[in-house]
Amino acid sequence: MRIAIPVEGNEIFRHFGRSEAFKFYDVEDGKIVREELHDNEGNGHGALAGILQENGVDVLICGGIGPGAQEAIRSLGIKLAGSVSGPADEAAAAYIAGTLAYEESPEHTCGHHDHEEGHTCGDHGCGKHDCGSHGCGGHDAH
Repeated sequence: MRIAIPVEGNEIFRHFGRSEAFKFYDVEDGKIVREELHDNEGNGHGALAGILQENGVDVLICGGIGPGAQEAIRSLGIKLAGSVSGPADEAAAAYIAGTLAYEESPEHTCGHHDHEEGHTCGDHGCGKHDCGSHGCGGHDAH
């Protein structure tokens, strides 16, 4: 099995369509036997599903992911584990162990944080979250 996780440093990147790199994990007999970092070379949204297919990915673990990307991923036969955050290595190990909490069908692109009343994903600049590179303060501001 091959797992892919969009990453920024060692953390799961929160917006699939803007991810700059994937970390691939090759799994055999329930253990990670190889890890590889893949630079997405500036490709975004539509091209990312193709990158996963070209690299033989079976499972995508990610944070926020839009409905179009979800459909593209599933049409390639790749299992989706969405709305996940935290260290990528820990998420991969938890998935393999069967203990990872995730959504198979995230309902919206911002499934990686809770919205306060009256706030929507389009309201960036509130200082309460980070839905990609909007520069609004980061998730730790909650």
